[in-house]
Amino acid sequence: MSYMRTTLLTVFSSLFLLSLLASPVFAEEKSFYSPVIHVDKESHRIMISTFGSVFWIDVPDAAKPHIEKLPISGLADFVVEMRGDGQAPLLKTWKVKSGETSCTYFDGKTCR
Repeated sequence: MSYMRTTLLTVFSSLFLLSLLASPVFAEEKSFYSPVIHVDKESHRIMISTFGSVFWIDVPDAAKPHIEKLPISGLADFVVEMRGDGQAPLLKTWKVKSGETSCTYFDGKTCR
């Protein structure tokens, strides 16, 4: 009887571990409060700095016409989707906290 219990426990544990490996990884959202260091209009990305590191944020199609409105050196709160496989984070929203701009809030679709 204990052999049967051990076998069932092993089978169920293995199935559980396999289901964890097979399940899709969901993208994580993060918020970064950072100065705008550089806006690359040709590559459609924004360079920011936080916690002593500098990195790029990729910009979705909806934000491409508006990235030139971000004030260089202005502070903004960027919400991004963290992507795996060495890809840069993808911009979801921004709120400009300091600096002159005609677009203080980008909600993922429109600029206000």
